[in-house]
Amino acid sequence: MFLNTLTPKFYVALTGTSSLISGLILIFEWWYFRKYGTSFIEQVSVSHLRPLLGGVDNSSPTNSSTSNGDADSNRQSVSECKVWRNPLNLFRGAEYNRYTWVTGREPLTYYDMNLSAQDHQTFFTCDSDHLRPADAIMQKAWRERNPQARISAAHESLELEDCATASILLAEEEATTIVEAEKLFKQALKAGEGCFRRSQQLQHHGAQYEAQHRRDTNVLVYIKRRLAMCSRKLGRTREAVKMLRDLMKEFPLLSMFNIHENLLESLLELQNYADVQAVLAKYDDISLPKSATICYTAALLKARAVSDKFSPEAASRRGLSTAEMNAVEAIHRAVEFNPHVPKYLLEMKSLILPPEHILKRGDSEAIAYAFFHLQHWKRVEGALNLLHCTWEGTFRMIPYPLEKGHLFYPYPICTETADRELLPTVFHEVSVYPKKELPFFILFTAGLCSFTAMLALLTHQFPELMGVFAKAFLSTLFAPLNFIMEKVESILPSSLWHQLTRI
Repeated sequence: MFLNTLTPKFYVALTGTSSLISGLILIFEWWYFRKYGTSFIEQVSVSHLRPLLGGVDNSSPTNSSTSNGDADSNRQSVSECKVWRNPLNLFRGAEYNRYTWVTGREPLTYYDMNLSAQDHQTFFTCDSDHLRPADAIMQKAWRERNPQARISAAHESLELEDCATASILLAEEEATTIVEAEKLFKQALKAGEGCFRRSQQLQHHGAQYEAQHRRDTNVLVYIKRRLAMCSRKLGRTREAVKMLRDLMKEFPLLSMFNIHENLLESLLELQNYADVQAVLAKYDDISLPKSATICYTAALLKARAVSDKFSPEAASRRGLSTAEMNAVEAIHRAVEFNPHVPKYLLEMKSLILPPEHILKRGDSEAIAYAFFHLQHWKRVEGALNLLHCTWEGTFRMIPYPLEKGHLFYPYPICTETADRELLPTVFHEVSVYPKKELPFFILFTAGLCSFTAMLALLTHQFPELMGVFAKAFLSTLFAPLNFIMEKVESILPSSLWHQLTRI
Protein backbone atom coordinates (compact mmCIF):
# COMPACT_ATOMS: atom_id res chain seq x y z
CA MET A 1 0.00 0.00 0.00
CA PHE A 2 2.85 2.36 0.87
CA LEU A 3 4.61 1.73 -2.46
CA ASN A 4 1.36 2.20 -4.40
CA THR A 5 0.82 5.63 -2.86
CA LEU A 6 4.28 6.93 -3.97
CA THR A 7 4.17 9.12 -7.06
CA PRO A 8 6.94 9.56 -9.68
CA LYS A 9 7.60 13.05 -8.28
CA PHE A 10 8.71 11.44 -5.02
CA TYR A 11 11.30 9.31 -6.84
CA VAL A 12 12.57 12.34 -8.76
CA ALA A 13 12.90 14.33 -5.54
CA LEU A 14 14.55 11.44 -3.71
CA THR A 15 17.15 10.70 -6.36
CA GLY A 16 17.75 14.40 -7.06
CA THR A 17 18.37 15.12 -3.39
CA SER A 18 20.71 12.12 -3.09
CA SER A 19 22.63 13.26 -6.16
CA LEU A 20 22.95 16.80 -4.77
CA ILE A 21 24.20 15.59 -1.39
CA SER A 22 26.74 13.17 -2.87
CA GLY A 23 27.89 15.87 -5.30
CA LEU A 24 28.51 18.30 -2.45
CA ILE A 25 30.43 15.60 -0.58
CA LEU A 26 32.48 14.92 -3.71
CA ILE A 27 33.37 18.61 -4.16
CA PHE A 28 34.38 18.97 -0.52
CA GLU A 29 36.44 15.75 -0.59
CA TRP A 30 38.24 16.85 -3.76
CA TRP A 31 39.04 20.29 -2.33
CA TYR A 32 40.30 18.79 0.93
CA PHE A 33 42.44 16.26 -0.93
CA ARG A 34 44.02 18.90 -3.18
CA LYS A 35 44.82 21.11 -0.20
CA TYR A 36 45.95 18.58 2.42
CA GLY A 37 46.78 15.47 0.34
CA THR A 38 44.42 13.13 2.20
CA SER A 39 40.75 12.22 2.30
CA PHE A 40 38.68 13.98 4.99
CA ILE A 41 36.33 11.01 5.50
CA GLU A 42 39.26 8.62 5.67
CA GLN A 43 41.09 10.82 8.15
CA VAL A 44 38.02 11.14 10.40
CA SER A 45 37.46 7.38 10.22
CA VAL A 46 41.03 6.58 11.22
CA SER A 47 41.43 9.31 13.84
CA HIS A 48 38.05 9.33 15.58
CA LEU A 49 35.85 6.37 14.63
CA ARG A 50 38.42 3.58 14.88
CA PRO A 51 39.26 4.33 18.57
CA LEU A 52 35.53 4.33 19.39
CA LEU A 53 35.09 0.97 17.67
CA GLY A 54 38.06 -0.55 19.52
CA GLY A 55 40.60 -0.34 16.70
CA VAL A 56 43.40 0.79 19.05
CA ASP A 57 44.97 -1.80 21.29
CA ASN A 58 45.47 -0.39 24.77
CA SER A 59 46.48 -3.69 26.35
CA SER A 60 50.19 -3.03 26.12
CA PRO A 61 50.96 0.56 27.10
CA THR A 62 54.60 -0.24 27.65
CA ASN A 63 55.07 -1.47 24.11
CA SER A 64 53.13 1.42 22.64
CA SER A 65 55.13 3.98 24.60
CA THR A 66 58.35 2.29 23.52
CA SER A 67 57.33 2.33 19.89
CA ASN A 68 56.30 5.97 20.18
CA GLY A 69 59.70 6.78 21.66
CA ASP A 70 61.42 5.01 18.80
CA ALA A 71 59.27 6.87 16.29
CA ASP A 72 60.08 10.20 17.94
CA SER A 73 63.79 9.46 17.91
CA ASN A 74 63.62 8.45 14.26
CA ARG A 75 61.71 11.60 13.49
CA GLN A 76 64.37 13.71 15.20
CA SER A 77 67.19 11.90 13.43
CA VAL A 78 65.68 12.53 10.01
CA SER A 79 66.87 15.91 8.81
CA GLU A 80 64.15 18.41 8.04
CA CYS A 81 63.60 19.74 4.54
CA LYS A 82 66.63 22.02 4.65
CA VAL A 83 67.38 24.13 1.60
CA TRP A 84 71.03 24.10 0.48
CA ARG A 85 73.03 26.45 -1.68
CA ASN A 86 73.47 24.94 -5.14
CA PRO A 87 77.22 24.15 -5.41
CA LEU A 88 77.13 24.67 -9.20
CA ASN A 89 74.77 27.64 -9.31
CA LEU A 90 74.96 29.77 -12.43
CA PHE A 91 76.01 33.43 -12.66
CA ARG A 92 73.04 35.74 -12.33
CA GLY A 93 74.22 38.36 -14.80
CA ALA A 94 76.07 36.24 -17.36
CA GLU A 95 73.64 33.29 -17.44
CA TYR A 96 70.31 33.78 -15.70
CA ASN A 97 69.77 37.31 -17.04
CA ARG A 98 70.79 36.29 -20.56
CA TYR A 99 68.13 33.59 -20.44
CA THR A 100 65.57 36.21 -19.41
CA TRP A 101 66.62 38.53 -22.26
CA VAL A 102 66.20 35.75 -24.84
CA THR A 103 63.03 34.03 -23.58
CA GLY A 104 61.31 36.70 -21.49
CA ARG A 105 60.99 34.18 -18.64
CA GLU A 106 62.25 34.60 -15.11
CA PRO A 107 64.26 31.46 -14.20
CA LEU A 108 64.54 32.36 -10.50
CA THR A 109 61.70 32.65 -8.02
CA TYR A 110 61.43 35.40 -5.44
CA TYR A 111 61.85 32.83 -2.67
CA ASP A 112 65.10 31.57 -4.22
CA MET A 113 66.53 35.08 -4.65
CA ASN A 114 65.51 35.99 -1.10
CA LEU A 115 67.46 32.98 0.20
CA SER A 116 70.48 34.15 -1.80
CA ALA A 117 70.20 37.60 -0.25
CA GLN A 118 70.21 36.02 3.20
CA ASP A 119 73.28 33.94 2.27
CA HIS A 120 75.12 37.04 1.09
CA GLN A 121 74.37 38.87 4.32
CA THR A 122 75.54 35.86 6.35
CA PHE A 123 78.79 35.23 4.45
CA PHE A 124 79.83 38.70 3.28
CA THR A 125 79.01 40.95 6.25
CA CYS A 126 79.97 41.21 9.92
CA ASP A 127 79.22 43.49 12.86
CA SER A 128 82.33 45.61 12.36
CA ASP A 129 81.47 46.66 8.77
CA HIS A 130 80.18 50.04 9.94
CA LEU A 131 83.76 50.98 10.89
CA ARG A 132 84.82 50.97 7.21
CA PRO A 133 82.82 53.17 4.80
CA ALA A 134 83.12 50.81 1.80
CA ASP A 135 81.96 47.79 3.81
CA ALA A 136 79.14 49.83 5.36
CA ILE A 137 77.84 50.63 1.87
CA MET A 138 78.04 46.96 0.88
CA GLN A 139 76.22 45.92 4.03
CA LYS A 140 73.27 48.00 2.83
CA ALA A 141 73.71 46.80 -0.75
CA TRP A 142 73.29 43.13 0.15
CA ARG A 143 69.94 44.00 1.77
CA GLU A 144 68.73 45.96 -1.26
CA ARG A 145 66.08 44.20 -3.34
CA ASN A 146 66.47 46.30 -6.49
CA PRO A 147 69.32 44.89 -8.66
CA GLN A 148 70.22 48.29 -10.10
CA ALA A 149 70.44 49.80 -6.62
CA ARG A 150 72.79 46.99 -5.55
CA ILE A 151 75.02 47.53 -8.59
CA SER A 152 75.12 51.31 -8.01
CA ALA A 153 76.08 50.75 -4.36
CA ALA A 154 78.88 48.39 -5.42
CA HIS A 155 80.31 51.02 -7.78
CA GLU A 156 80.08 53.61 -5.00
CA SER A 157 81.95 51.27 -2.66
CA LEU A 158 84.73 50.70 -5.23
CA GLU A 159 85.20 54.45 -5.61
CA LEU A 160 86.13 54.63 -1.91
CA GLU A 161 88.54 51.65 -1.89
CA ASP A 162 89.25 48.31 -3.54
CA CYS A 163 86.43 46.33 -1.89
CA ALA A 164 86.33 42.57 -2.48
CA THR A 165 82.60 42.13 -1.84
CA ALA A 166 81.76 44.99 -4.23
CA SER A 167 83.69 43.26 -7.02
CA ILE A 168 81.87 40.00 -6.18
CA LEU A 169 78.48 41.67 -6.57
CA LEU A 170 79.44 43.21 -9.91
CA ALA A 171 80.86 39.90 -11.15
CA GLU A 172 77.68 38.07 -10.20
CA GLU A 173 75.07 40.57 -11.34
CA GLU A 174 76.50 43.17 -13.74
CA ALA A 175 78.93 41.13 -15.86
CA THR A 176 77.15 39.85 -18.99
CA THR A 177 79.79 37.27 -19.94
CA ILE A 178 81.89 34.77 -18.05
CA VAL A 179 85.07 36.55 -19.23
CA GLU A 180 83.92 39.81 -17.63
CA ALA A 181 82.95 37.96 -14.46
CA GLU A 182 86.35 36.28 -14.26
CA LYS A 183 88.10 39.64 -14.62
CA LEU A 184 86.07 41.09 -11.73
CA PHE A 185 86.67 38.01 -9.57
CA LYS A 186 90.43 38.34 -10.10
CA GLN A 187 90.13 41.94 -8.96
CA ALA A 188 88.16 40.75 -5.93
CA LEU A 189 90.77 38.05 -5.21
CA LYS A 190 93.54 40.63 -4.91
CA ALA A 191 91.54 42.67 -2.37
CA GLY A 192 90.23 39.60 -0.57
CA GLU A 193 93.66 38.07 0.01
CA GLY A 194 94.91 41.32 1.54
CA CYS A 195 91.95 41.51 3.94
CA PHE A 196 92.35 37.83 4.81
CA ARG A 197 96.03 38.20 5.73
CA ARG A 198 95.36 41.23 7.91
CA SER A 199 92.45 39.66 9.76
CA GLN A 200 94.37 36.40 10.18
CA GLN A 201 96.98 38.18 12.24
CA LEU A 202 94.37 39.88 14.44
CA GLN A 203 91.80 37.08 14.81
CA HIS A 204 92.85 36.19 18.39
CA HIS A 205 92.58 39.76 19.68
CA GLY A 206 88.85 39.59 20.39
CA ALA A 207 85.45 38.39 19.24
CA GLN A 208 85.11 41.29 16.80
CA TYR A 209 88.35 40.41 15.01
CA GLU A 210 87.41 36.73 14.99
CA ALA A 211 84.08 37.50 13.29
CA GLN A 212 85.88 39.69 10.78
CA HIS A 213 88.35 36.90 10.00
CA ARG A 214 85.48 34.44 9.55
CA ARG A 215 83.86 36.84 7.09
CA ASP A 216 87.14 37.33 5.17
CA THR A 217 87.60 33.55 5.01
CA ASN A 218 84.13 33.11 3.51
CA VAL A 219 84.81 35.85 0.97
CA LEU A 220 88.15 34.33 -0.08
CA VAL A 221 86.71 30.81 -0.43
CA TYR A 222 83.79 32.11 -2.46
CA ILE A 223 86.05 34.07 -4.82
CA LYS A 224 88.43 31.17 -5.44
CA ARG A 225 85.57 28.78 -6.02
CA ARG A 226 83.88 31.08 -8.53
CA LEU A 227 87.18 31.63 -10.30
CA ALA A 228 87.53 27.85 -10.65
CA MET A 229 83.99 27.71 -12.03
CA CYS A 230 84.86 30.45 -14.54
CA SER A 231 87.84 28.39 -15.71
CA ARG A 232 85.59 25.32 -16.03
CA LYS A 233 83.03 27.23 -18.10
CA LEU A 234 85.73 28.72 -20.33
CA GLY A 235 87.15 25.28 -21.14
CA ARG A 236 90.21 25.39 -18.88
CA THR A 237 89.10 22.32 -16.96
CA ARG A 238 92.53 21.16 -15.75
CA GLU A 239 93.17 24.60 -14.31
CA ALA A 240 89.78 24.45 -12.58
CA VAL A 241 90.62 21.04 -11.07
CA LYS A 242 93.93 22.36 -9.72
CA MET A 243 92.26 25.43 -8.21
CA LEU A 244 89.56 23.32 -6.53
CA ARG A 245 92.10 20.85 -5.13
CA ASP A 246 94.22 23.69 -3.73
CA LEU A 247 91.14 25.28 -2.21
CA MET A 248 90.13 22.04 -0.49
CA LYS A 249 93.66 21.61 0.88
CA GLU A 250 93.82 25.21 2.11
CA PHE A 251 90.41 25.09 3.83
CA PRO A 252 89.72 21.41 4.64
CA LEU A 253 87.15 22.18 7.34
CA LEU A 254 84.75 24.06 5.07
CA SER A 255 82.97 20.94 3.80
CA MET A 256 79.62 22.75 4.15
CA PHE A 257 80.37 24.53 0.85
CA ASN A 258 80.39 21.14 -0.95
CA ILE A 259 83.39 22.09 -3.06
CA HIS A 260 83.95 18.38 -3.77
CA GLU A 261 80.85 18.41 -5.99
CA ASN A 262 82.49 21.03 -8.23
CA LEU A 263 85.62 18.87 -8.29
CA LEU A 264 83.66 15.72 -9.20
CA GLU A 265 81.97 17.46 -12.14
CA SER A 266 85.29 18.79 -13.47
CA LEU A 267 87.00 15.39 -13.13
CA LEU A 268 84.13 13.73 -14.99
CA GLU A 269 84.57 16.26 -17.78
CA LEU A 270 88.23 15.20 -18.01
CA GLN A 271 87.08 11.53 -17.89
CA ASN A 272 89.52 11.02 -15.03
CA TYR A 273 87.47 8.26 -13.45
CA ALA A 274 90.22 7.04 -11.11
CA ASP A 275 90.36 10.43 -9.39
CA VAL A 276 86.57 10.56 -9.31
CA GLN A 277 86.59 7.24 -7.45
CA ALA A 278 89.17 8.58 -5.01
CA VAL A 279 87.00 11.62 -4.23
CA LEU A 280 83.95 9.40 -3.78
CA ALA A 281 85.85 7.12 -1.42
CA LYS A 282 86.43 10.14 0.82
CA TYR A 283 83.00 11.76 0.68
CA ASP A 284 80.61 8.82 0.09
CA ASP A 285 80.82 7.94 3.76
CA ILE A 286 77.96 6.79 5.98
CA SER A 287 78.61 9.61 8.46
CA LEU A 288 78.50 12.38 5.82
CA PRO A 289 75.34 13.83 4.26
CA LYS A 290 74.54 12.42 0.85
CA SER A 291 73.58 14.22 -2.33
CA ALA A 292 72.39 13.28 -5.80
CA THR A 293 75.88 14.05 -7.13
CA ILE A 294 77.48 11.54 -4.75
CA CYS A 295 74.93 8.75 -5.26
CA TYR A 296 74.51 9.05 -9.03
CA THR A 297 78.23 9.50 -9.70
CA ALA A 298 78.90 6.29 -7.74
CA ALA A 299 76.20 4.59 -9.84
CA LEU A 300 77.74 5.95 -13.05
CA LEU A 301 81.18 4.55 -12.21
CA LYS A 302 79.77 1.09 -11.48
CA ALA A 303 77.57 1.20 -14.57
CA ARG A 304 80.59 2.18 -16.68
CA ALA A 305 82.23 -1.18 -15.92
CA VAL A 306 79.36 -3.21 -17.45
CA SER A 307 77.12 -0.89 -19.49
CA ASP A 308 78.88 -1.24 -22.86
CA LYS A 309 78.10 -4.99 -22.98
CA PHE A 310 74.84 -5.01 -21.04
CA SER A 311 71.79 -6.50 -22.74
CA PRO A 312 68.48 -7.01 -20.91
CA GLU A 313 67.66 -10.07 -23.01
CA ALA A 314 70.99 -11.74 -22.27
CA ALA A 315 70.74 -10.81 -18.58
CA SER A 316 67.26 -12.38 -18.33
CA ARG A 317 68.58 -15.63 -19.84
CA ARG A 318 71.80 -16.08 -17.90
CA GLY A 319 71.15 -13.86 -14.87
CA LEU A 320 73.14 -10.86 -13.68
CA SER A 321 76.87 -11.12 -13.07
CA THR A 322 78.43 -9.78 -9.86
CA ALA A 323 79.55 -6.56 -11.55
CA GLU A 324 76.12 -6.06 -13.13
CA MET A 325 74.44 -6.72 -9.79
CA ASN A 326 76.68 -4.10 -8.14
CA ALA A 327 75.78 -1.59 -10.85
CA VAL A 328 72.05 -2.27 -10.51
CA GLU A 329 72.24 -1.96 -6.72
CA ALA A 330 74.10 1.35 -7.06
CA ILE A 331 71.38 2.62 -9.43
CA HIS A 332 68.67 1.49 -6.98
CA ARG A 333 70.49 3.28 -4.17
CA ALA A 334 70.72 6.50 -6.20
CA VAL A 335 67.08 6.34 -7.29
CA GLU A 336 65.94 5.77 -3.71
CA PHE A 337 67.87 8.86 -2.62
CA ASN A 338 66.40 11.04 -5.39
CA PRO A 339 63.72 9.42 -7.56
CA HIS A 340 63.28 12.51 -9.75
CA VAL A 341 66.67 12.34 -11.49
CA PRO A 342 66.14 9.42 -13.96
CA LYS A 343 63.38 11.19 -15.90
CA TYR A 344 65.73 14.09 -16.60
CA LEU A 345 68.70 11.88 -17.46
CA LEU A 346 66.53 9.76 -19.78
CA GLU A 347 65.07 12.99 -21.25
CA MET A 348 61.54 11.94 -20.37
CA LYS A 349 61.11 15.39 -18.82
CA SER A 350 62.46 18.69 -20.11
CA LEU A 351 65.20 20.50 -18.19
CA ILE A 352 65.17 24.10 -17.04
CA LEU A 353 67.92 26.28 -15.59
CA PRO A 354 68.77 25.04 -12.09
CA PRO A 355 67.84 27.28 -9.14
CA GLU A 356 70.37 28.94 -6.84
CA HIS A 357 69.17 26.73 -3.97
CA ILE A 358 68.22 23.08 -3.96
CA LEU A 359 66.34 20.71 -1.72
CA LYS A 360 68.11 17.39 -1.27
CA ARG A 361 66.05 14.46 -2.56
CA GLY A 362 63.74 16.95 -4.29
CA ASP A 363 62.99 17.97 -7.87
CA SER A 364 65.23 21.05 -7.56
CA GLU A 365 68.27 18.87 -6.77
CA ALA A 366 67.39 16.55 -9.65
CA ILE A 367 67.32 19.47 -12.09
CA ALA A 368 70.62 20.83 -10.78
CA TYR A 369 72.30 17.42 -11.08
CA ALA A 370 70.96 16.52 -14.53
CA PHE A 371 71.71 19.99 -15.93
CA PHE A 372 75.45 19.51 -15.40
CA HIS A 373 75.84 15.71 -15.43
CA LEU A 374 73.63 14.55 -18.32
CA GLN A 375 76.58 14.94 -20.70
CA HIS A 376 78.73 12.68 -18.51
CA TRP A 377 76.08 9.91 -18.59
CA LYS A 378 75.80 10.23 -22.38
CA ARG A 379 79.55 9.94 -22.72
CA VAL A 380 79.61 6.50 -21.03
CA GLU A 381 78.37 4.01 -23.62
CA GLY A 382 75.29 2.09 -22.49
CA ALA A 383 74.98 3.85 -19.11
CA LEU A 384 71.63 5.44 -19.92
CA ASN A 385 70.38 2.14 -21.35
CA LEU A 386 71.25 0.36 -18.11
CA LEU A 387 69.55 3.14 -16.12
CA HIS A 388 66.46 2.88 -18.34
CA CYS A 389 66.19 -0.89 -17.79
CA THR A 390 66.67 -0.91 -14.02
CA TRP A 391 65.64 2.35 -12.33
CA GLU A 392 61.94 1.55 -11.88
CA GLY A 393 62.80 -1.63 -9.98
CA THR A 394 63.69 0.58 -7.01
CA PHE A 395 60.05 1.29 -6.25
CA ARG A 396 59.27 -2.39 -5.74
CA MET A 397 61.78 -2.39 -2.87
CA ILE A 398 60.13 0.57 -1.14
CA PRO A 399 56.35 0.22 -1.63
CA TYR A 400 55.63 2.74 1.14
CA PRO A 401 58.39 5.37 0.74
CA LEU A 402 56.81 7.90 3.11
CA GLU A 403 56.68 5.38 5.95
CA LYS A 404 59.82 3.28 5.54
CA GLY A 405 62.95 3.51 3.39
CA HIS A 406 65.32 0.77 2.29
CA LEU A 407 68.83 2.27 2.35
CA PHE A 408 67.90 5.80 3.45
CA TYR A 409 65.41 7.42 5.75
CA PRO A 410 61.77 7.56 4.56
CA TYR A 411 61.23 10.04 1.77
CA PRO A 412 60.39 13.49 3.25
CA ILE A 413 56.80 14.64 2.83
CA CYS A 414 57.66 18.35 2.55
CA THR A 415 59.71 18.21 -0.68
CA GLU A 416 56.85 19.11 -3.01
CA THR A 417 55.96 22.28 -1.08
CA ALA A 418 59.57 23.50 -0.92
CA ASP A 419 60.24 22.68 -4.59
CA ARG A 420 57.19 24.69 -5.63
CA GLU A 421 58.76 27.69 -3.88
CA LEU A 422 62.19 27.14 -5.45
CA LEU A 423 61.17 26.32 -9.03
CA PRO A 424 59.30 28.51 -11.55
CA THR A 425 56.00 26.63 -11.69
CA VAL A 426 54.74 28.99 -14.42
CA PHE A 427 56.59 27.00 -17.10
CA HIS A 428 57.81 23.95 -15.18
CA GLU A 429 55.73 21.10 -13.82
CA VAL A 430 57.20 20.09 -10.48
CA SER A 431 57.95 16.38 -10.21
CA VAL A 432 56.08 14.78 -7.29
CA TYR A 433 57.03 11.55 -5.55
CA PRO A 434 55.22 9.44 -4.59
CA LYS A 435 52.27 10.22 -6.84
CA LYS A 436 49.14 11.00 -4.88
CA GLU A 437 46.39 8.52 -5.67
CA LEU A 438 42.74 9.47 -5.35
CA PRO A 439 41.31 8.10 -2.08
CA PHE A 440 38.53 5.52 -2.21
CA PHE A 441 35.93 7.89 -0.78
CA ILE A 442 36.39 10.41 -3.60
CA LEU A 443 35.86 7.66 -6.18
CA PHE A 444 32.91 6.30 -4.19
CA THR A 445 31.16 9.68 -3.90
CA ALA A 446 31.81 10.37 -7.60
CA GLY A 447 30.15 7.06 -8.51
CA LEU A 448 27.27 7.65 -6.10
CA CYS A 449 26.69 11.15 -7.44
CA SER A 450 26.68 9.93 -11.05
CA PHE A 451 24.39 6.98 -10.29
CA THR A 452 21.78 8.99 -8.39
CA ALA A 453 21.83 11.76 -11.01
CA MET A 454 21.18 9.18 -13.71
CA LEU A 455 18.30 7.71 -11.69
CA ALA A 456 16.76 11.17 -11.24
CA LEU A 457 16.98 11.84 -14.98
CA LEU A 458 15.46 8.48 -15.92
CA THR A 459 12.65 8.87 -13.36
CA HIS A 460 11.84 12.31 -14.74
CA GLN A 461 11.78 11.08 -18.35
CA PHE A 462 10.12 7.70 -17.80
CA PRO A 463 8.09 7.96 -14.53
CA GLU A 464 5.81 4.93 -15.09
CA LEU A 465 8.60 2.61 -16.21
CA MET A 466 10.85 3.66 -13.32
CA GLY A 467 7.92 3.19 -10.88
CA VAL A 468 7.50 -0.38 -12.08
CA PHE A 469 11.27 -0.88 -11.85
CA ALA A 470 11.37 0.50 -8.29
CA LYS A 471 8.52 -1.79 -7.16
CA ALA A 472 10.18 -4.79 -8.78
CA PHE A 473 13.54 -3.92 -7.23
CA LEU A 474 12.06 -3.52 -3.72
CA SER A 475 10.02 -6.71 -4.00
CA THR A 476 13.13 -8.59 -5.09
CA LEU A 477 15.11 -7.00 -2.26
CA PHE A 478 12.54 -8.10 0.37
CA ALA A 479 11.91 -11.54 -1.18
CA PRO A 480 14.46 -13.36 1.06
CA LEU A 481 12.91 -11.74 4.14
CA ASN A 482 9.38 -12.79 3.09
CA PHE A 483 10.63 -16.31 2.45
CA ILE A 484 12.14 -16.52 5.96
CA MET A 485 8.95 -15.18 7.52
CA GLU A 486 6.87 -17.81 5.71
CA LYS A 487 9.17 -20.57 6.92
CA VAL A 488 8.99 -19.30 10.49
CA GLU A 489 5.19 -19.20 10.35
CA SER A 490 5.03 -22.76 9.04
CA ILE A 491 7.31 -24.11 11.77
CA LEU A 492 6.01 -22.25 14.84
CA PRO A 493 2.51 -22.91 16.19
CA SER A 494 -0.04 -20.27 15.23
CA SER A 495 -0.92 -19.53 18.85
CA LEU A 496 2.76 -18.93 19.78
CA TRP A 497 3.26 -16.71 16.77
CA HIS A 498 0.11 -14.78 17.73
CA GLN A 499 1.45 -14.23 21.26
CA LEU A 500 4.86 -13.07 19.92
CA THR A 501 3.25 -10.59 17.58
CA ARG A 502 1.20 -9.20 20.46
CA ILE A 503 4.39 -8.76 22.54
